[in-house]
Amino acid sequence: MLAAYAATANDADPLAALEVGERPEPEVPAGWTTVTVKAASLNHHDVWSLRGVGLRAEQLPMILGCDAAGVDQDGNEVVVHGVIGDPAWSGEETLDPRRSLLSERHPGTFAEQVAVPRANLIPKPAELSFADAACLPTAWLTAYRMLFVRADAKPGSTVLVQGAGGGVSTAAIALGAAAGVRVWATSRSEEKRARALELGADRVFEIGARLPERVDAVLETVGEATWAHSLRSLKPGGALVVSGATSGEAPSAELMRVFFLQLRVLGSTMGSREELARLVQLCATSGVRPVIQETMPLADAARGFRAMVDGDVFGKIVFTMD
Repeated sequence: MLAAYAATANDADPLAALEVGERPEPEVPAGWTTVTVKAASLNHHDVWSLRGVGLRAEQLPMILGCDAAGVDQDGNEVVVHGVIGDPAWSGEETLDPRRSLLSERHPGTFAEQVAVPRANLIPKPAELSFADAACLPTAWLTAYRMLFVRADAKPGSTVLVQGAGGGVSTAAIALGAAAGVRVWATSRSEEKRARALELGADRVFEIGARLPERVDAVLETVGEATWAHSLRSLKPGGALVVSGATSGEAPSAELMRVFFLQLRVLGSTMGSREELARLVQLCATSGVRPVIQETMPLADAARGFRAMVDGDVFGKIVFTMD
């Protein structure tokens, strides 16, 4: 079957580690099933995998991809939840210390077929296209949990989204605006700031700009480059929710500010199957849809990866198998 996979690992040139070609069909453990993939979306996680993060040499080659929507063996249209928990774990799967994502220990979704646990399949509503549904399980689910679970954002609260343009940030803007949250967003790009306004942001700013007032919460995926600004943008008692660190993972903690203003620094990773089911239903009934920059055949995956590596993305890139 056709697949996009990490053939090697290359931190300096991740695209050199990417290959698109034939791979064996997936093995199906007990309790798992196969999904014929119709659409799969690209995430920063896939680029990090090409750099060798989270993949040992003996695991290569590894089919990439965490997100997919397709058709199961019974002909049902489904969305794939990409968090794979340990079968012995009884709690919420993102808290399982042995959890993984598809493409880490098990072949991912950038292929004509993917094997997943049966419990990881969520019905796809007819209102959502395969491309829309394929954008939800990683970036959109991450944004949903950051915004509504970890930050506990409510209508009328003000939330700052750092780094408009990526999949998580565009999802947070769209979801927040739909829920009556006043969303502010930052970007170095004038074009991305304008598009954030079109998406529903109330106001936009250059990264690092002084805000007109402090906010209730900051959603942070950029990391080191924006961390100080995020802390200084919060009201006393505000929440900084972090789910990524694309610019670096070791900023100054500014502990005096954190304890004096009683700020809350909250980590957030992905979301549960139940949260994904709620997100899918929210999109189906509200009319909110993922921002898709481009849909392209899986055979052209290298072009999509190049755009992500170059930072030339606003929203999601989706690969199709047709």
